[in-house]
Amino acid sequence: QVRLHQSGGGSVQAGGSLRLSCTASGFTHRPDCMGWFHQAPGKQREWVAAIAFVPNDRSTLYADSVKGRFTISRDSAGDTVNLQMNSLKPEDTGMYFCATRYFGCSTGLSAYNFWGQGTQVTVST
Repeated sequence: QVRLHQSGGGSVQAGGSLRLSCTASGFTHRPDCMGWFHQAPGKQREWVAAIAFVPNDRSTLYADSVKGRFTISRDSAGDTVNLQMNSLKPEDTGMYFCATRYFGCSTGLSAYNFWGQGTQVTVST
């Protein structure tokens, strides 16, 4: 079992920035990866970014749609992952979810076992 608590998000105008955080706790076996996912209104949830969650690895992966705008990072203690979102666009609007998985990072939703509660991001024109 992995508990994930999300914070951050909110509303911003296009071109602005927001930061999301996700803290993992309660795990017996440390996950290998934490990812962020975006679900736009009326659309399917999509993978956005992922970062290795193991102690000596902070490798990252990004969806093409957010490369150069979003940065995923892990804090020094290692259990909180942040998603810094810059140059936000209206199409970035929606719910954002963090999730963890074992056996390496993946872009597929079904590979992630535990999910955060979600946080709303609204980008206006």
